[in-house]
Amino acid sequence: MIEKINGLLQEIAASTATNAEELEALRLKYLSKKGIINGLMAEFREVPAEQKREVGVKINELKNAAQERFNALKEQIENKEEAQCEIDLTRPAYPTTLGTRHPLSIVKNEIVDIFARLGFSIANGVEVEDDWHVFSSMNFAEDHPARDMQDTFFIEAHPDIILRTHTSSVQSRVMETSQPPIRIIAPGRVYRNEAISYRAHCFFHQLEGLYIDKNVSFTDLKQVLLLFAQEMFGKDTKIRLRPSYFPFTEPSAKMDISCNICGGKGCPFCKNTGWVEILGCGMVDPNVLELCGIDSKVYSGYAFGMGIERITNLKYQVKDLRLFSENDVRFLKLFESAN
Repeated sequence: MIEKINGLLQEIAASTATNAEELEALRLKYLSKKGIINGLMAEFREVPAEQKREVGVKINELKNAAQERFNALKEQIENKEEAQCEIDLTRPAYPTTLGTRHPLSIVKNEIVDIFARLGFSIANGVEVEDDWHVFSSMNFAEDHPARDMQDTFFIEAHPDIILRTHTSSVQSRVMETSQPPIRIIAPGRVYRNEAISYRAHCFFHQLEGLYIDKNVSFTDLKQVLLLFAQEMFGKDTKIRLRPSYFPFTEPSAKMDISCNICGGKGCPFCKNTGWVEILGCGMVDPNVLELCGIDSKVYSGYAFGMGIERITNLKYQVKDLRLFSENDVRFLKLFESAN
């Protein structure tokens, strides 16, 4: 019987299996209830008493060898199947959908590109600002309504730390740290304490421009804005400047463009006037220059500011301002071709 067991040990050591069916056949042959090893257990009762110890050890050795060989072959088959598998389970699911730029980013980049070609560089600033750079340096009076909590989000008081209400604070910091000539645009997000509706939001995006040098005139401002409007809305676009008031510019104006929907003939969008307001502008007030450390007797300049949402509304005829911040995929997919 010892010789039989030794033969089986050699047979098990040499056994192979290339698939699950062959592996199952090996298990049935050696390890099942009707297998060879269980048959040896039955024959073990007839072994003489003096040989039982030796034969028992050999049967256990055979059983362990069969189980180890079975486990080894099983692992080889599983590894082989994983290697042959065409699906990489570590990769993202298919199909992979590609995102696109947000409509506000598309329009902002287009505006930045236009002014970059005119020699303007980009200046960035922080969104949490102090009162001086947002209001005081911009010639806002102490009792100006914009300083009230009804209009502005306050972070701290005494000294006042606020969420900037316009990107003019970037202009203030640039004027404090730079000497003319200065030619910058300042795009960014701003905050105002307003009720959210289809035409207003508590946060939105602005782009402001500033040019300071010797002998800068209102004519320079008008020419730059005309070029911007025609680049942005088409070469047939006309502009008009209406007198207005801003604390940081004097004289000040609001700029309208001929309605790009009706061509200036009048429609519900432009309220049948043929004109649509897009930005505010003016010559930098001498007080602002002096507050920021620039000699107003030597230098002059102009500034302008526009809402990027407003420009996007006009360019793509979006009627609800809230759509820009809701992340509705159905809305965003409308701008795939604009990327």
